[in-house]
Amino acid sequence: MDVVQDSMLKLAEKYGDKPLEELPMLFQRIVQNTIRDFYRRQKVRSLWTTLLSSLSPGRDDGDADVLDTLEIEDGFNSPAAPADQLERSQLLEIIEKELRRLPSRQREAFLLRYWEEMDVAETAAVMGCSQGSVKTHCSRAAHALAVALRTKGIEL
Repeated sequence: MDVVQDSMLKLAEKYGDKPLEELPMLFQRIVQNTIRDFYRRQKVRSLWTTLLSSLSPGRDDGDADVLDTLEIEDGFNSPAAPADQLERSQLLEIIEKELRRLPSRQREAFLLRYWEEMDVAETAAVMGCSQGSVKTHCSRAAHALAVALRTKGIEL
């Protein structure tokens, strides 16, 4: 329903001045593209969520912030072994280090999209750039992080 609603809004905003005969075909194309964007976005978010959730200490809290769950806990209620905690903290340090190495615009786009869970339009508004730029920055950041982690022998 959200995809259809978003598609209707796009049709009204961008093609409200078109002749009535053209609207069904335009709407069909907009719906197809919106569905494709939805699943593409879901796939990317799922990839990073899955990769980073493998580092979390086994919580079932869906609202937990990834960065909070990656931090070393006090050890009082943590079922993880000390070796596991050490490994997680070292991995967190590596990820943070690699994030700092990214160009600032890529880092900003990546963090806004995947950690703050903003959509492309919101991220573009915050960054003051086009939606295409946000997509490019995010893609480059994700690829750079994946390559950097792979070269360090980390497979998540």
